[in-house]
Order: sequence, then structure tokens, then C-alpha cells
Amino acid sequence: MKKREQYREIEDFLADESFRMWMKSKNDTDGWEEWTLEHPKRAKLVEEARLWLLAMKVPEQNLSQEQVDAALQNTWMKIEEKEHENKLEPKLIQLWNTAWFSKIAAILVLGLLSFYAYTNYFVDQANYSSYDEIVSNHDEDGLLEQINNSNKPQIVTLSDGSSVLLQPKSKLSYPKIFKGNERNVYLSGEAFFEISKNPKKPFFVHANEIVTKVVGTSFRIKAYANQSDVEVLVRTGKVKVNSEKTSYNSNQKEIVLLPNQALRFGRKNQTFDKITDITADKSISNSVRSIEQLSFEFTDIPVAQILKTMEQAYSIEIDFPEQELLKCHLTTSLSDQPLPEKLKIICKSIGNNSSYTMNGNQITILSKGCN
Repeated sequence: MKKREQYREIEDFLADESFRMWMKSKNDTDGWEEWTLEHPKRAKLVEEARLWLLAMKVPEQNLSQEQVDAALQNTWMKIEEKEHENKLEPKLIQLWNTAWFSKIAAILVLGLLSFYAYTNYFVDQANYSSYDEIVSNHDEDGLLEQINNSNKPQIVTLSDGSSVLLQPKSKLSYPKIFKGNERNVYLSGEAFFEISKNPKKPFFVHANEIVTKVVGTSFRIKAYANQSDVEVLVRTGKVKVNSEKTSYNSNQKEIVLLPNQALRFGRKNQTFDKITDITADKSISNSVRSIEQLSFEFTDIPVAQILKTMEQAYSIEIDFPEQELLKCHLTTSLSDQPLPEKLKIICKSIGNNSSYTMNGNQITILSKGCN
């Protein structure tokens, strides 16, 4: 069996058992998603293979792997027998070995397998909206894109002071400068948002089939392209969620979420499920991250301890003069502030011309000590 790094054709992926199982069960035990991110040149082939499987809706329906492999083998044997019976000319045999003809053969194999399966396993892709489609349908010029191909969250700071903690295997598109009366960003994957307050300029996050509207708050959105649900979890403030295809100026009722409430949007049936008690939902409660759990309310707490809390919450590194800040304590509330604003408040509270710089996930605080 060829190693996946050697795959050059769609049928290479279609014939791979672990690839088929990934597409069918969404259980990525063999690291296909990570491998695809590490090999962007293969991403197009992976996507084409996925679309062929989805188009033909070929799940297992209680078939064992031996049965699947036997069906594949029998199909190829029939094709070879047909070739022999027809006594194909050398030119036609050569044609059989070309890449495009092999693709057709692979498709025929999967088509025969569909007789062994039912057609309701895969989520109906017809109603799906892709990240690329949503971005291309909006008129903003000069969008920047941040792609997190690392294994750690990344901080993205927007022009309005808002901050986004972008999780691995996720990407965010956003304008260099927000113009007009709205602030629009586009997400594929998972991110935690802390939005700078501006009631006159609402903030919109477009993620798959839903759009989340906020003024100033913190919340998490989980919207991976290959998952059947989109989730929104509010930590502070209030958000309003609606369908991407529904204008906020229409009469369709939007769903309002308050702190510690969540929403699950089923992409197949276009359904909204509001969750008022996230502790009762195992999927939601088990996915809560540090930044959503840690408190940013501090009463006479050493500055060094506050900075350590921020390092843990944001998965960042903060370099600061420990000796100079050793005796510095703060009483402050940072719960509803983006990361840059948190740092500004801390530096201003310390005084003595304290300042900070940010370079990705690396933050440096300069200070001669507290006042």
C-alpha cells in the first residue's frame, strides 16, 4: 500500500480504507485533517475525493471492512475480465492506464458499492455554505487571512482593538481596517472572540450557515467545514444569532444568547437548538476551554499572578520584569475586555511609563515597577 505522501490521483485516496472511514464516520483516528493541512498541495485532491464520496452517498450500513474490500476486488476482477473478453487493442489498454480513465474506474467501483448502502448517512451538502463561498459573496476589498496550521492557539488582533483566539486547523478572514457601519469577519474552524465595544458599529461573525451579531462581548464559535453542527457559546455580554441567508432587517426571529448560554445549529436540517444550561450538555461542557473558565476579576492580586493567568487563558508567553513587579498588586476587572485592552489597563495601573508590545503570541511588558 502506498504511503499517502505518494498519492497523486483521486483514486489513490478513494482506495484508502482509512480515508474512506474518515469521510464516513468523521472519526479522524489516522490524522487525515492534520496531514492535509501539512500538505496543502494535496488538499485539492482530498477535497475532490471527498466530494465524489458525498455525491454518491456511500456509507457502510453495517458492512464489514472485509465485505467492502471484497466488493472492490470483485469489481476490479469484472472490469479485467471484460477487458480480456473484448480483446482490447494495445492503444485502448494504454488508455486504461491513463490517469483520467482510472478516475472513471474508481468512480464506477464506488458506484457499485452504493448498492450495499443506504443514502441517508452523510449530511446533505446541498444546504451547506463553505467558508470560501461566504467570503467571495461579500464585497469587502483587501481581506486578510490568518490560517492556524500550528498545534497551539494563535492571537489575532483586529484594527478596532478586538482580539480573536484562533484554534488549530482554523482560519479567519478580516479587513485590514473596518469601514462603513459594520464590522464583518469570516470564520472556518473554532475561535474565541473578545469584541471591542462600539454600539454604532455592530460586529458580525460569518461562520458556515450562521451569522452572529454582537456589540461588545466575549464568545466562542465552533464551525468546522467537515462537521455537521455549528456551536456558539457566550461567556459575557449578549449575542444574536441568525441564518446567513436571512437579513437582520427581515422579520425572521433571531436567537438571543446571554452569558453561559449556547446554541447548536444543525447544518443538515437547518435547525437552531438553544441551550440555556450548558452544564447539562456534555458536548458543550466538555469542550469549554481555559479562557472560558478562568476569572478575570482580581482583588489585590500580584501582577505576576495576573499575567500568569493570562498566559494560561490565551496560550501566550508574557515576558515581564519579575523583580520590578514583585511587590505590585492590582484590584481590577478585566472580564469583558479584549486582550490588548487588558494589557493597557494593567500597564496603566502599574504606572511608571509601563508599556507592552505584541508580536503574535509573544508579549513583552516594559516597566520600572509600580507607583
